[in-house]
Amino acid sequence: MAANRETLNVATRDQFGSRVSRRLRRDGLVLGVVYGGGGEARPFQVDEREITTFLAAVQTLFDLQIEGSSAVPVVVKEQQHHPVRGQLQHIDCYEVKLDEAIQAEVAIELLGIEEAPGVKEGGVLEHVTREVTVEALPAEIPEVLHADVSGMVIGDTLQLSMLPAPEGVAYVADDLEEVTVATLSPPRVEEEPEPDLEEETELVGEDGEPIEDEEGAEGDAAAEGGAEDEGDSSGEGE
Repeated sequence: MAANRETLNVATRDQFGSRVSRRLRRDGLVLGVVYGGGGEARPFQVDEREITTFLAAVQTLFDLQIEGSSAVPVVVKEQQHHPVRGQLQHIDCYEVKLDEAIQAEVAIELLGIEEAPGVKEGGVLEHVTREVTVEALPAEIPEVLHADVSGMVIGDTLQLSMLPAPEGVAYVADDLEEVTVATLSPPRVEEEPEPDLEEETELVGEDGEPIEDEEGAEGDAAAEGGAEDEGDSSGEGE
């Protein structure tokens, strides 16, 4: 929960356009916008390393101070990262009123995975739902929700309804029973390849020697007889 809020100081942004934005990002800056508060959107820019470190350390709610303006309480609404390198490129913040409930996305973290009996037996634990929407006062929005799976056995399913919400926080979902947080399935068994049915089986006699089939033997005998007849007839002609 956010009790003592940290403050992020940023610079105002007065240059716009795609070419300018690319140049600012190459210079190591993150571009951002603050919405809400009953006024117009306020653009800003901040050092990429500074804001990345700040967001990794603070909770959901913090104060944002654009140079020349008073600090306002905000929550992060959206972040855009580079598709390849992954660094933060743009951030949207929303100014909130501390006495009005808001909705926010909160991550779900699984605890006790290695202790789960089903995992010890070789079962496969799947983390199905990784984020859930909650509603609460801005200062009561949790940074993360913890789901204890240490007691799960093979065949178990953990629904959102089984995960107690923190005090003052409500889940936003049509049916909590329909939201699956995690499942524990039986071990995956790899099927061995079946033998090739097209391969012919070789017949072996009592002495271990291959046995020719009758049709093949008769065919060979006929061929040999034909060859002898040809020899006799050619001899007679001479």
